[in-house]
Amino acid sequence: MSYLNSVTLIGFVGADPEQRQAKGNGSKFAVLSVATQRSWKNAADEWISKVEWHRICVFRPRLAEYVLTTVKKGAHVLVEGSLVSSTYETSNGKGKKSKAAKITSWSIRADIVRKLDRNEQEPEAPTSAPATESGEAPF
Repeated sequence: MSYLNSVTLIGFVGADPEQRQAKGNGSKFAVLSVATQRSWKNAADEWISKVEWHRICVFRPRLAEYVLTTVKKGAHVLVEGSLVSSTYETSNGKGKKSKAAKITSWSIRADIVRKLDRNEQEPEAPTSAPATESGEAPF
């Protein structure tokens, strides 16, 4: 039996990426948040939409550097990676009988981050053969 943990998101960056440093080994990585949206029609035939925020962690050094230097707030990006969970405990009140609450947070460990913005000029298309006399396309 094989298993697959793969995530692909296309969305917009909510804030400029931040550089962080791991507590254990001191390695640097990038963190960014990406918003995705889904829309549907409800029973009254009205459009409803919901925005989901995703935490993206980039541990690959060259990719993290690329993200930190080129990706900015509002950028349209494609992210591919895997889903990772982290569990931690927080105290749930004061006193001797208070219990710690376990909280699980989810993030995406990115393998690919690609900008989808096309701010640069498109290169001019090479000139092709002239169209036929009737004005029809030659295909």
